[in-house]
Amino acid sequence: MGLFSRGSRSEDDRRSSRNGSPTTADEVAPELVAEPESAWDPAPPPPPDPEPIEPDPAPAAAESEPREPAPEPQAVEPEPPKDEQAVERPFAPPVAEAVPEPDPDQLRISASDAIGPRREPAPPGPDDPAPPARAKVISFANQKGGVAKTTSTLNLAVAFADSGHRVLCVDLDPQGNLTMSQGIDPDKVEKSMFDVLVHHIPIREAIHHKEIDIAVASIDLAGAEIAMSTQIGRERSLEKALSVVIEDYDFVCIDTPPSLGLLTVNALTASDKVIVPVQCEYLSMRGLLQLQNTLEMIRENLNPRVQIEGILPTMLDSRTVHAKEAVAILEENFGDLVFKSRIKKAIKFAEAPVRGMSLLKYDPNSNAADYYRELAEEVLTHGTS
Repeated sequence: MGLFSRGSRSEDDRRSSRNGSPTTADEVAPELVAEPESAWDPAPPPPPDPEPIEPDPAPAAAESEPREPAPEPQAVEPEPPKDEQAVERPFAPPVAEAVPEPDPDQLRISASDAIGPRREPAPPGPDDPAPPARAKVISFANQKGGVAKTTSTLNLAVAFADSGHRVLCVDLDPQGNLTMSQGIDPDKVEKSMFDVLVHHIPIREAIHHKEIDIAVASIDLAGAEIAMSTQIGRERSLEKALSVVIEDYDFVCIDTPPSLGLLTVNALTASDKVIVPVQCEYLSMRGLLQLQNTLEMIRENLNPRVQIEGILPTMLDSRTVHAKEAVAILEENFGDLVFKSRIKKAIKFAEAPVRGMSLLKYDPNSNAADYYRELAEEVLTHGTS
């Protein structure tokens, strides 16, 4: 027994000499119990403490070792901050995208501010004068001849003038019937709409002052389409010519030839509205479809603002059933586009041009003159479009 105890003490002494602990037997036992808590013994797992993870990355590596065998501790708190930091870095740009949120608000404000001033300065206008009024350009068009285009152009223009408006008539018909209706010989004019469209002279040089101002035509207009065929922007030649005088008038009335050629295209390109005189006969009404197709082409390619002001029944003989049926067909197919005014047949329409004047001047008290006064009132008050 004594030898065993001595031997055990000698081993304890050796252990104590290595560890520097006391040599007595009573003190050795507690040290042996406390040895597993030393840092060099990896058997017991350290308590999970998230605080040492932030300052020192070494403990984090130590903590990762016990997590490998245990798949359950997935809800450990130290991992989310690492993942969140890793995720926040690539998504830093989206956080910056949230900053331009006030930009749409500023755009809305600037848009409303931009719209407001355009409407506000017009009423006060003592220091800032209002923009000059622009004439309303009306073409009288129908590719069928003999439907009273020239008669309607002149007499409606004179009715506008009698109402106190400044009116310019433009004769684009090579026959020059509108020019002759004001007592001007187309063969004797020095400068005409041919020179305006082909040679680009100012339109004022082709204007004559009669009952209304009229830009005259000549027989040369028959070759205008051929002469203009090589010009760039030839469809807008009349529009450019009228731009110089568009502010000098309230209305510009254009008489077109009985075709849908280049001259008529020029008139429609320069116009705001189109009045379509239609003789109350079946064959005359068939041309409306072609005119509508031409207008659609003009709107798509040249002049999106041009619209039909109205369809005007002319040369109406109310005694015939055919004329009544023709008007009924017009109203059924075109509805409100048909003017309420009716231009009935009258011999005075043929007599007035011989005297070189409008019907309103030739016989102002006639029923025929009242037809165009009623039409003028309808166009001036509300129109049909």
